[in-house]
Amino acid sequence: MSRKKLQDKANLKVLESAKKAGIETVWDRFEAQAPQCGFGMLGICCRMCNMGPCRIDPFGAGPKAGACGATADTIAARDMARATAAGSASHSDHARDLAMTLIAVGKGQTQGYAIRDPFKLKRVASEFGIEVENKKDNEIALQLGQKVLEEFGKQEGELVFSKRAPKKQQDIWKAQNIIPRGIDREVVETLSRTHEGMDQDYKNLVQTTMRVALADGWGGSMIATELSDILFGSPQPIRARANLGVLREDEVNVIIHGHEPTLSDVIATAAQDKELLDFAKAHGAKGINVAGICCTANEILVRRGLPVAGNFLQQELAILTGAIEVMVVDIQCIMPGVTQAAKHFHTKVISTSPKASIPGAEAIPFHEDKALDTAKHIIKLAIENYKNRDRSRMNIPKESMELVAGFTAENIFYHLGGRFRGSYKPLNENIINGRIRGVAGVVGCDNPKMGSGAHHVELVKELIKNNCLVVQTGCAAIECAKEGLLRPETAYEMAGDGLKEVCKAVGIPPVLHAGSCVDNSRILIACCEMVKEGGVGNGLDELPVAGAAIEWMAEKAMAIGWYFVSSGLLVAFGTPLRVTGSQALTDYITKDIENIVGGKWTFIEDPIECAHAMIAHIDKKRKALKLQPLLYAQSFPVQV
Repeated sequence: MSRKKLQDKANLKVLESAKKAGIETVWDRFEAQAPQCGFGMLGICCRMCNMGPCRIDPFGAGPKAGACGATADTIAARDMARATAAGSASHSDHARDLAMTLIAVGKGQTQGYAIRDPFKLKRVASEFGIEVENKKDNEIALQLGQKVLEEFGKQEGELVFSKRAPKKQQDIWKAQNIIPRGIDREVVETLSRTHEGMDQDYKNLVQTTMRVALADGWGGSMIATELSDILFGSPQPIRARANLGVLREDEVNVIIHGHEPTLSDVIATAAQDKELLDFAKAHGAKGINVAGICCTANEILVRRGLPVAGNFLQQELAILTGAIEVMVVDIQCIMPGVTQAAKHFHTKVISTSPKASIPGAEAIPFHEDKALDTAKHIIKLAIENYKNRDRSRMNIPKESMELVAGFTAENIFYHLGGRFRGSYKPLNENIINGRIRGVAGVVGCDNPKMGSGAHHVELVKELIKNNCLVVQTGCAAIECAKEGLLRPETAYEMAGDGLKEVCKAVGIPPVLHAGSCVDNSRILIACCEMVKEGGVGNGLDELPVAGAAIEWMAEKAMAIGWYFVSSGLLVAFGTPLRVTGSQALTDYITKDIENIVGGKWTFIEDPIECAHAMIAHIDKKRKALKLQPLLYAQSFPVQV
């Protein structure tokens, strides 16, 4: 297996032992797929009906249309729309579950839950038109949960949170008929429109793609973030550590992996239970160590400061250390390979969601009314499994890195302006005066096509060197945390002089960890606050801001990218959306669409070139706003 794209020493150490033991990992399976289907990569393979699969010849000698007559434009646009709908559905279904939990809390039917941010509860309830005066928190929670559920089934009107967007964006969405009505309606309509014999106009299909993506960004994802804050507490900046080195030789190691904070939060509480700690000591362990993988890691990190064992591509490697007693998984991003890896060790893989049944895993269904009991049962199983650990095969890397996480659109007010004058004014003023060039969001998955996150690291280093404040979520944030970029002490050495001045004055790192992949909605809200503060544009499309998910992998990454593009921002992916078999569609979403919604796509795999393209876009926005010259800068005349 090639190691040329793998830079993390922890990964290399564990992979070396896996190779000697003949244990297969994601990189082995990825390389076994080579060469991957060229028709699929270009988006010109159609499986919509049983006349197919049909494919278009990109070289001109073969078929120009499928059996039904569908062209490359229709096939590529239809597949793109369906994938985006699936991505929107994944985040939105997560939000629905949180709404159901909030209702159960309101009814007093849960175990181990409480309203941990009553201020946000009241603020969000007021947005939904709920009277909050002289009401108890549980009464407000019940009403809010019920109102939120209505957002899924609405058939007309607008999503409540879409009104958070600047008026300019709302006007654009209405003019283009892409403002989302109800979350489920947009997902269902997208699937209907892309059925055989339905919508065949690629521009029309892009329109429905944008609408279903906006239903995620300003609907499902934003709901999930807000309700998580209400139920589990709004994050505050907190120090922690990341990488496989957070695992402990002399403690029971419990990994929680997936995306839902409902169980992971209760497991974090149960791990501190005195009876369980005594039980662990009676079994020869010094304690219980709970660590996260993927976005569950981000959820418990930003609220609890629990360590992060790794990102998406490290889920098998955590098991291959031989030091994991239990890996608890819920939904999204769980590789079937984890149960195969666990067969070689004592690790128990426990699945908790009926939506994600995994062959080889032990199913322990999770229900909110027995949450704490379930969490304690799982930890007890881990403790009992500790004695089965084979220490002769244990291989825990030493690598781990300190980080600071937990930045939100709300607490940035405090960090920028202080307790009594919280404001986005310092950020906007330093963009206007040229100390900060602009803001860049670097988010998303890690992908074996590009190694294991190194592209994120190189991209972020180049951005902060050129005075761009970076905001991160998801596995991209974990990767940069492992490389020390989320430590103020280290990152200050890499930041440009202007950004460094601001970060030192304010006391923040130049790379801000904002949470899990659903928390990209925090970036949307922060951009809205920049517009409200004034001086950097009247809409999101005017801001000196750009985004990237250079190692994107999942369909939900497409939904995230599309809701940012539809909200007026440039989004860069390292590998293209599977549309490039249609030149007309590719040109439309990378060029023409900017004149319609203000945002557009660009596809650049090289991280340095990608950074320069983002910087060039930011500079273009600065020029249009007639902002002051940059204090410390070189220009990047890259065409994007």
